[in-house]
Amino acid sequence: MTVSLAHGQREVGRLVADDSISGRLVFRKRRPSRVSARERNGENQASLVSLNTVCPYYTMFPLDFPLKRLARAQEDEWVLDPFCGRGTTMFAARLRGLGCVGIDSNPIAAAIAAAKLTDPNPDAIVQRAADIIANAGEPAGVPHGAFWRMCFNQRTLRDICVLREHFIRSCSTDEDVALRALMLGILHGPKHKTAPTYLSNQMPRTYATKPDAAIRFWKKQHLTRPPAVDVLDAITRRARHTFASTPPASGGEVHLGDARRAHRLLSRERRFSWVITSPPYFGMRTYRPDQWLRNWFLGGEPRVDYAQDGQLAHHADEFADELAAVWRAVARRCHDGARLIVRFGYLPSIPVDVRAMLRSSLEKADAGWRITRCVDAGSSSNGKRQSQQFGRCTEDAACEIDAYARLEA
Repeated sequence: MTVSLAHGQREVGRLVADDSISGRLVFRKRRPSRVSARERNGENQASLVSLNTVCPYYTMFPLDFPLKRLARAQEDEWVLDPFCGRGTTMFAARLRGLGCVGIDSNPIAAAIAAAKLTDPNPDAIVQRAADIIANAGEPAGVPHGAFWRMCFNQRTLRDICVLREHFIRSCSTDEDVALRALMLGILHGPKHKTAPTYLSNQMPRTYATKPDAAIRFWKKQHLTRPPAVDVLDAITRRARHTFASTPPASGGEVHLGDARRAHRLLSRERRFSWVITSPPYFGMRTYRPDQWLRNWFLGGEPRVDYAQDGQLAHHADEFADELAAVWRAVARRCHDGARLIVRFGYLPSIPVDVRAMLRSSLEKADAGWRITRCVDAGSSSNGKRQSQQFGRCTEDAACEIDAYARLEA
């Protein structure tokens, strides 16, 4: 069943994969007057990073990676991440007081990254959620079927749909953008013996199990009756944790779009000094289907989407060609001497020389990027433990390399 709004209602807040073809601005935060280092460092940094955990993402590099690389950046420099994912580079730039722009073709990534630019009061987020839930009538459509009956309590699903339809109509304020990302973060996850953190029946938090597999698991574990979760209560607890203390806003933008067309998305008036990014892992094809439930919340269909439209190819030569297009487009919006730092992940089960592939992509770009060094970065097993606990077989942990380059026009 397709769930849509009533005829005539605008859907300017809807985020779907097709939007990445032409590209669209998801959120812009104006850069404030200069914030001093004392203001930025006035609180314990550990208390400021909760915002970075607003919603998990199946592949995500640690905050320390971009944060350490930006230690030498000047206050007036701008940072770009053309594969921004959940916005870790953007958040690191914010901690350093730097403006940052992110691009991603995945609607979930763009929605999460946009929240990293916001500066809302947690009580304002809670009040916003309360007003939306209290003042809305019944949602225009609620998905039906065995999966939905077992995944969400009926009242819980009703409130989820109310919030979903609100964000599809409009999502432009700090409070709305933050609340939308928070909802993506608590939409599904494991059950706890204490007050529920997540709105769903038992499920991993980093990816959404496919409907048939989820139903089989719940039946086998005698979990066919989902918990009755108070949506507003769950929002309240998470908002007061995630947004209790945030670093000063530093300004930036998030675009839902194709990084190969970055020069068309980005203003000609701005030049970047730093590009810190991690392209999609070579050989991993599950980004979109693994996030199908969050994709539905943003305005997609209530079913798994296996389409690969707008995604980079996964044949070595094509992948290198398409990465080259990204490096070429990015170079057109960078200062001479800009630094490019790439964390490049790949599955060890795929026989390919990733160093040669990455080097080839930079050479094919013919844009002036000169590699200065390339080092092993170890392996990443994000989400693997949860996958195994839910009975899902996974590949070995992805291996990663870090490449450093400089723009010499």
